[in-house]
Amino acid sequence: MEFGEISIKDKLGRTVILRNARPEDSAALIEYLRTTSAETPYLIREPEEITITEEQENKFIQAKIDAERELMLVAFIDGKHIGNCSLMSIAPYKRYSHRCDVAIALYKEFCGCGIGKAMLQTVLDVAKNIGYEQAELEVMAENKDAIAMYEKLGFEKFGTFPDNMKYADGAYMDAYWMMKKL
Repeated sequence: MEFGEISIKDKLGRTVILRNARPEDSAALIEYLRTTSAETPYLIREPEEITITEEQENKFIQAKIDAERELMLVAFIDGKHIGNCSLMSIAPYKRYSHRCDVAIALYKEFCGCGIGKAMLQTVLDVAKNIGYEQAELEVMAENKDAIAMYEKLGFEKFGTFPDNMKYADGAYMDAYWMMKKL
């Protein structure tokens, strides 16, 4: 879906531009995937697993633009891409049409500035306006800052996925399934 550009202020007073991703953002989004995957243990891929091409990313972004009920919201400060927040349908079936999945990640240097919360609230507002009744997400159990933000926005924990991720050193991490009624 297309989302008109809006601007917000973060906790440091910086102007943050929010808009839907565009095909010309492909290179920046691929670099973002590689960097954020290396910055945190809470994302699903290792940096070397980011093998998507710009052409593939262009098609993915265009599919999000063309979708009536999906959005990839991107954030910029001074023209630099700083993070993404996505809204996706759970499945294309009528019985699931009331449910959506949300996900968010920012470059580490921009965490804790209120940007993620503003992005996620924007996506939740869009979700409600287009007819979703509940938003769902999965979060790693040790990601305390993200969990606190989700809870402030009204998400509740409804389940645990034991050993959700296995790391190269053999360690596991659980994840929580969280949901919010819109």
